[in-house]
Amino acid sequence: MLDVRRMQVLQAVVTSGSVTAAAAELGYTPSAVSQQVAALEREAGTALLERAGRGVRPTAAGLLLTRYTAAISRNLAEAEAALADLRAGRTGSLAVRYFGSVGPALVAPALARLRREHPGVRLDLTLLDPQEALAEVARGDADVAVVVRPREDPAPGLRLVRLLDDEYLVALPPGHPLAARRVLDLAELAGEPWVGSEPQGPCLDVVLAACSAAGFSPDFVAGSEDYATALGFVAAGLGVGLVPRLGTGGRRTDVVLRKVRNPRPVRTVQAAVREGAPGHPALTTLLEALAEAGRRSVSTEDGRRPRGRG
Repeated sequence: MLDVRRMQVLQAVVTSGSVTAAAAELGYTPSAVSQQVAALEREAGTALLERAGRGVRPTAAGLLLTRYTAAISRNLAEAEAALADLRAGRTGSLAVRYFGSVGPALVAPALARLRREHPGVRLDLTLLDPQEALAEVARGDADVAVVVRPREDPAPGLRLVRLLDDEYLVALPPGHPLAARRVLDLAELAGEPWVGSEPQGPCLDVVLAACSAAGFSPDFVAGSEDYATALGFVAAGLGVGLVPRLGTGGRRTDVVLRKVRNPRPVRTVQAAVREGAPGHPALTTLLEALAEAGRRSVSTEDGRRPRGRG
């Protein structure tokens, strides 16, 4: 195999016309240049230079290699520039996986900041079930997944970055007797018909565990895996339900949302990345932006007045 560095030494000899001039250009001794050319000739299996007066000139093989060396040097320069852009976060791509209710409050503002600071980075953005999203990150098919803390420890090699604690609120029909209260004990909902809002998984586990700690198992009379539909069922008077704050969709006039305690149900939203994955400035920016959006979301909600009467 031909040595690229030796080919570049040959190119310097050919373009300068002598070993001495090439040595001065490269910062080598003439002896070192001659040794590099000789080694390249052994690799090529043919002479590359011939004497021409006080200098040298390329043989046909030497001229051929010189032309290829020029092309290789250009490609190397382009590769170095592209690599520098990638290291600096000016180029590259990020594959991001997320679930629906975190889209507006977390993912959207985080991606807006990413676009401002790294406009050349391509995004592969997909709405995906959190368990599938974790598997994609573990396999290397995605760079980051926004998920709810799983029931079990994540796959080895994954690192979870906490973004926010998203508390569950109880949704009540406007005329419900408990709607006038600011905060409810979860046990007060034990005898109520319930509207389910979560599919099987870590979010439903949070709801069931909280109800179990309060001493009851909810009687689900209707269910939906979509928060807007579940809130519509509550508004229609079918029952009460627990909905995470991020899933409430902002202010509604057809339901009353109240805090609950004893216990206070909370799901922890996290970003999953591969442990030891090569660092990319855009990924660092995205994680910082997601955490910032999480803090802003909590701050906004803490400052919001309770809905409805009371």
